[in-house]
Amino acid sequence: MIRFESDYTQGAVPEIIEKLVETNLEQTPGYGTDKYCMSAAEKIKKEIGDETADVHFLVGGTQTNYIFIASALRPHQGVISACTGHINVHESGSVESVGHKVIGLPSEDGKITAAQVERTVKDHYADPTFEHTVQPKMVYISFPTENGTIYSKKELSDLYAVCKENDLILFIDGARMGYGLASEKNDLTLRDIAALSDAFYIGGTKVGALFGEALVITRESCKKDFRYIEKQKGAMLAKGRLLGLQFDVLFTDGLYHKIARHAASLAMKIREAFLTKGIELYYDSYTNQQFPILTDEQLAKLNEHFVSSYWAKAGDKTAVRFCTSWATPEKDVDFLIEKIMEL
Repeated sequence: MIRFESDYTQGAVPEIIEKLVETNLEQTPGYGTDKYCMSAAEKIKKEIGDETADVHFLVGGTQTNYIFIASALRPHQGVISACTGHINVHESGSVESVGHKVIGLPSEDGKITAAQVERTVKDHYADPTFEHTVQPKMVYISFPTENGTIYSKKELSDLYAVCKENDLILFIDGARMGYGLASEKNDLTLRDIAALSDAFYIGGTKVGALFGEALVITRESCKKDFRYIEKQKGAMLAKGRLLGLQFDVLFTDGLYHKIARHAASLAMKIREAFLTKGIELYYDSYTNQQFPILTDEQLAKLNEHFVSSYWAKAGDKTAVRFCTSWATPEKDVDFLIEKIMEL
């Protein structure tokens, strides 16, 4: 069986494995204070054009999300998210477990708008008893979203403007950041994302690393004492160099972007095959996630050779997700396309 259900079914790019073996017996300080973490942080700060940013390396996306949110919010404050946002539907209530309500907003495509956020804030303070309800203080979005869609530069600019006007923190989940940046429809760079948010993270787990996310904090008020919270929540890895080394490799000679482009280009071949066959897509995704709507017969045929993820019922049909990744062989995609054409 060929697995297309996620983008973390394989290990890491060979360059990382080679570097881990090469440096295996080196002695370094712990907890992210080693030369590899320092080097990776410098490379990331150079790419985003902000030498004042703080860069922290954590193990996974859920961990990064709830720890940053816990560190940035006071007990009475909550975080605005699309109703489909990862923190709202796929993290077992991790944000709520540290005492912060997720304020879900309706979304058709996984994105939320500046107008929605502004209305949410205005409605909160228009209530004479607003102190009796959770105060919206942060906006959480994903790039790309859970549905493979991406924000344009204008959409992100508008959203950040509303956040600044209302003193909200804008936090971007970048678990699949590389694939969003590699999309043929994308007009944002990492430098833009850094300038148009208060914190974001660069996903490694799904984009070439064995594990790890690089959290970048640009807002001064969110930097203070982060490592205290990181340690308190069990996220400060003793062998922190294992995280930093991976990002040091990924941000050498454009490797991160190169491998992401590979996944995005293969996903577009899959997208085109489904559309050519007359099969509708549940979301208009131009990233590494594609969501065809299949009949039971079509799905059964594809299930003979491929593993995909169930996504949603669509009338009497089923929407599933096919993911490509940095490691997807082109021959596997060609075989999938062959079987799509046989449906």
